[in-house]
Amino acid sequence: MPDKNQFLWLFFSFAGRINRAVYILTFLFMLAVVSFPLYQFMRVPEESPAAQTWSVVFGVTFAIFLWVHISSSVKRLHDMGKPGIIAVSLFIPIVSFIAFLALCVFPGEPGPNRYARQTNAAK
Repeated sequence: MPDKNQFLWLFFSFAGRINRAVYILTFLFMLAVVSFPLYQFMRVPEESPAAQTWSVVFGVTFAIFLWVHISSSVKRLHDMGKPGIIAVSLFIPIVSFIAFLALCVFPGEPGPNRYARQTNAAK
């Protein structure tokens, strides 16, 4: 059974490497999580207290999603042997889509690199 620290590392740490499959699955998981409060917000009347609550819940989950997306992108870049600062490209319109596709498509470096000894590991 996976350790709690592995989940914390996967979602919140900038250290280590992850492969394409883990990157895509992490993105899809977080997309599903952030979609739920958005759906709940859209189905209640706009001025209701429930709408305000779901709006706050959506904001919090979106902030967490943003952190997870950046940290997983940094780890994915590390797997490709690139510095994590390139993840800034995810905030540039049009370039962000191309950068995301590149992280999903291009393979990582086989074997150890300067960021970790193996893929899907912290060190």
